[in-house]
Amino acid sequence: MPRRIAIVTQAYHPTVGGVTEHVDATARVLRSRGHQVTVVTSGPRPSADEAGVIRVGRNLNLRYNGAENNMTVGLSLVPELQSALERGRFDLVHVHCPIAPVLPLLAIRLARVPVVGTFHSVSSDLPYRLFGSWLAPFYRRLRGALAVSEAAREYIGRHFDGRVDIVPNGVDLTRFRPGIPPALPSEEGVPTILYVGRFDPRKGLPELIQACTILARDSVPFRLVLVGDGALRPRVERMARNGPLRGRVRFEGRVGNDRLPAYYASADVFCSPARGGESFGLVLLEAMACGVPVVATDLPGYRSVVTHDQDGEIVAPRDALGLAIGLERVLRDPRRRARMRAHGIEKARRYGWVSFLDRLEAVYDSILAPKARPRTRAAALRADRVRALTPAAS
Repeated sequence: MPRRIAIVTQAYHPTVGGVTEHVDATARVLRSRGHQVTVVTSGPRPSADEAGVIRVGRNLNLRYNGAENNMTVGLSLVPELQSALERGRFDLVHVHCPIAPVLPLLAIRLARVPVVGTFHSVSSDLPYRLFGSWLAPFYRRLRGALAVSEAAREYIGRHFDGRVDIVPNGVDLTRFRPGIPPALPSEEGVPTILYVGRFDPRKGLPELIQACTILARDSVPFRLVLVGDGALRPRVERMARNGPLRGRVRFEGRVGNDRLPAYYASADVFCSPARGGESFGLVLLEAMACGVPVVATDLPGYRSVVTHDQDGEIVAPRDALGLAIGLERVLRDPRRRARMRAHGIEKARRYGWVSFLDRLEAVYDSILAPKARPRTRAAALRADRVRALTPAAS
């Protein structure tokens, strides 16, 4: 049954990242199934061709936990958001990163229809230790709590009670696939290492530059292509200008969503050297879907996607030498790359968005079914406790 759905997110285009990709793909697939979907997010104001998007307040980037984090601010944010939710006459509001300030919390408070929340991050426990009692009522208002991975579910489960279902990130197999024309011309005998992401400390770019310096000193042929931007760019540029890396590193800056698959198609190896805080490996899946072997750090969110020595190489985080060894293993062995490529394509097929949207629609249907249901998550939790205490009929 078609629904009117509001997806509330602080991270959306032109901001790049896993949440943006998740929301964008979810909205497109839901619309293809007949649902009326409106993305409610922060500024800048929409362009004339940005249908199905409402922008309220303005976006502010704050540095926390080694990364840039989006926050929506504005003197008229509350009335703007309230007006957007009322005008839309939505059946359901789906909030991403629901216990994050400011837009997600406001949406939970202002919504007059059932709210579903998807948790994406694995971060420090400190905010929940400090503010958990204040945030708990917002969490209890969720009629459905979802997580993108087991790591994300375990993280939120340390701080709040109740059921959390997993609806993973998926990959758009119509956009990310083998055979896409590459964005960059190839160089004979020089394989390409690709990085895609923000230039944040948490993403481990300094270790990647150090690892590539080791490879260059060992006369391993390669070029490094960096897609993205951020606070670390001046430092990374200085590291790349000096010594054996000179002339081997290309800075492509921020790349539009439509051009990103062509950069994966330009790569022989994709590298994500993150230090921590990754609940899922969406960029790894995108690379694998395009037939690119991956070298990634040993994080719970990445292990949920990559199988070591099958579709990728897993190395220790914060270890430039180990990263260099992992990259060299893949770069110097074309047969190994071909084997990883085949396994990666097959793995990515299991993460197509269509199958995961079946799960999401089932969640929506269970919440919006016409039969009587608890009005809030708190009521649902109380009902679960009552059932657990009621003796079974003999």
